[in-house]
Amino acid sequence: MGKIIDFKCTYDNSVGINNEVTEKTNLKFPQAYKNWHSMAVLAKELKEYDKTNFCQLPFCHTVEGEAMGGNINFGDENIGPRAKDYICTNAKELLDLQEIDYSKGRISEVLKACKYLRDEGENVVLYISGPFTIMNVLIDPRHVFKTFRKDPETMKAIFDKFQNEVLRFIEEAQKSGVNMISYGDSSGGLNILGPKFSEQVVENFTYPLLKRVEEILDDEAIVLLCPKTTFALLGTDKAVWKDIAIGSPMKYSKACTKAIGKAKFVGQMCIKNTEFELKNGIIKTIDLL
Repeated sequence: MGKIIDFKCTYDNSVGINNEVTEKTNLKFPQAYKNWHSMAVLAKELKEYDKTNFCQLPFCHTVEGEAMGGNINFGDENIGPRAKDYICTNAKELLDLQEIDYSKGRISEVLKACKYLRDEGENVVLYISGPFTIMNVLIDPRHVFKTFRKDPETMKAIFDKFQNEVLRFIEEAQKSGVNMISYGDSSGGLNILGPKFSEQVVENFTYPLLKRVEEILDDEAIVLLCPKTTFALLGTDKAVWKDIAIGSPMKYSKACTKAIGKAKFVGQMCIKNTEFELKNGIIKTIDLL
């Protein structure tokens, strides 16, 4: 087995909104974070502000945790939704949390906004979080790390539960026409977990999840892996790079759309790095082994 290399990312948890964008919309906050139409308006304004070729949703990393019963502080025009109070006092309680109902609540509104934007002809990046980022909404991370060390069977059951939820979210995203699914877990990176636990996460969660995603992902969508996830897969010999020619130099986000239908996964750069350019006309995709 190789060695996991950490990706030094300055974009961790940077999904969100800023004052210049919110002031132009005249929307009321935090209500705007809860309604599909206002989400779509915000996403379009953010696209123009960032000068990108895609709209991005949601504006936080809390929708999955909220849909599982988590308490959320919805913020205001200056700062988006974030975790409020933990609802679980030990890791085993995570197993009793409700399954996500994608037909109601804010997560349903996110999917409606995605569908509306796709119907408008927009590329849509939907941010889907990994298990540690979701759990950060639900439980003090210290309890999770303790369970990881001392009770691997319970941790495996927790991983299985969250793997199913992530997979279902991806299925619902495809129903809504989402063509760019961003997957990352900044709260579970090498810099936080360390090499040993990072390898276990790849073995017990990330790799089996992505193998299942590989089976259900249609040719109209692509998964944009956080580079931290990419390097964890490469470092554990679960994946290899594959080069795809895109014809000419272009920005990474545009190259990702060019790779749709040609690859299931990309992940050499963070999609939030809007200025990153592939000067050699080649995008590196990810092949799972």
